[in-house]
Amino acid sequence: MDQLLPDRRPGRRIVVIGTTGSGKTTLARRLAAVLDYPHVELDALHWQPHWRPAPVEVFRQRVREVTSAPCWVVDGNYSQVREILWPAADTVVWLDYPLSVILGRLLRRTARRVLLREELWNGNREDFLRSFLSRDSILLWALRSYRRRRREYPALLARPEYRHLRAIRLRSPREAEAWLQTVGEVVKPSGRVPAP
Repeated sequence: MDQLLPDRRPGRRIVVIGTTGSGKTTLARRLAAVLDYPHVELDALHWQPHWRPAPVEVFRQRVREVTSAPCWVVDGNYSQVREILWPAADTVVWLDYPLSVILGRLLRRTARRVLLREELWNGNREDFLRSFLSRDSILLWALRSYRRRRREYPALLARPEYRHLRAIRLRSPREAEAWLQTVGEVVKPSGRVPAP
């Protein structure tokens, strides 16, 4: 997988993936702002009030609607919608950071959300018990899914149905920042994204 696109041009339909807490939403939001594309957080389409997941077909329909647009930046890892999202995408950005970086970020983010009672999606808020002391802990989920995702993503990207994707694997926040700056430099002269 390429770390940077050889011609440095971003795609028009971009999926940002990575382990929980890696900063997918933050990078996707910033990338969408640089490109002037809509940003969509899969969590916002998936979670309904009171932490109830949307029925799978409702979630899939929401993703179909999003991917019908000509350009977008979507972040998230949901396997239930991958066969809709990835074929529609032209670029995958994988935040493949060390586990220590991810856990540090996730701990700070979760503590901030709990303390400040930040609303996430559809009225949902993280709370101390659920976040730190339950089997549904986001920290436990990151630990459980980290190695699996590192095995899974290269295998998925090698599949024939996903070979059309330009894969950008960013291995540190510093590398991600440098790549985002490069994207900004490509877009800056005209204010538009050059055609791939």
